[in-house]
Amino acid sequence: MTYFTSDEFAEATGVVARHMAPTPQFVWPLLSETLGTEVWVKHENCTPTGAFKVRGGLVYIDRLVRERPEVRGVVSATRGNHGQSLAFAGRATGLPVTIVVPHGNSPDKNAAMHGFGAELIEHGVDFQAAREHLGEVAEQRGLEAVPSFHKDLCLGVATYAHELFSAAGELDVVYVPVGMGSGICGVIAVRDLLGLSTDIVGVVAAAAPAVALSMEAGHPVPTGSAATFADGMACREPHPDALAIIARGAARIVRVEEAEIAEAIRLLWAATHNVAEGAGAASLAALIKERDRIRGKRVGLVLSGGNIDRDMLRTVLGGRTPAVA
Repeated sequence: MTYFTSDEFAEATGVVARHMAPTPQFVWPLLSETLGTEVWVKHENCTPTGAFKVRGGLVYIDRLVRERPEVRGVVSATRGNHGQSLAFAGRATGLPVTIVVPHGNSPDKNAAMHGFGAELIEHGVDFQAAREHLGEVAEQRGLEAVPSFHKDLCLGVATYAHELFSAAGELDVVYVPVGMGSGICGVIAVRDLLGLSTDIVGVVAAAAPAVALSMEAGHPVPTGSAATFADGMACREPHPDALAIIARGAARIVRVEEAEIAEAIRLLWAATHNVAEGAGAASLAALIKERDRIRGKRVGLVLSGGNIDRDMLRTVLGGRTPAVA
């Protein structure tokens, strides 16, 4: 059973194509040589917002303004990339966007969201606290609350999976970083829609293991913290709908340590000269961890974004692992 139909996906593809070109996918010789297998990197760091989520924001906002023009604005919670996606789409359609971010959020991501036209509200110590404040802001201001996981978000981000499979063919394995789940659910849905047998492997930060713990338990398992510098994976309360799709369609979930993520950022820079944020490099970190398991296979890696703060990037390229307060 697929999460959406071919007609729904075709409509979403058309929406995304109106606003951005397909992102590239390359086999980088130095990366493949280092890992001993054919590695395709899907460069979602090359979208207009520097991350894959822009696709989902475009599809969600497009449907909203067409079907419910009475909505006067939206509000959502994010650490950055989801907020940029909504701000980008809001600017394209003239819909005001408000974003709730935790205190101490990435200055660079805050600046990017503001640059795309979003109003920012700071609340709480982490993403979950900001997310829990969302309903109050929506009620006070008369705004539509946009969730972090929704079918339209998945439809949009699924377009990158179709681009990857169209270019690379049937890969043996694709590694996908997992936060709230739209990315991996989109890849699973497209894999199923195309009738492929590719193994989809989810990747989480060991410091933010809620999705892994939930998959092991068979039900949502929240955690008390998600203290990872890979803020795109800083989830401590998984969405049950996302978990259901992951449980049905993912081969496994791999946990990666902070130092392993930092090393993957350095390798991506050395082998491809692309900048990856923590979540964007997590797929490579998992592949390095499983290199013996996948040797000789055709592998896809989702470089989900490149929005890393300058100071953090300086720390990583200097051979260190960023500390999380």
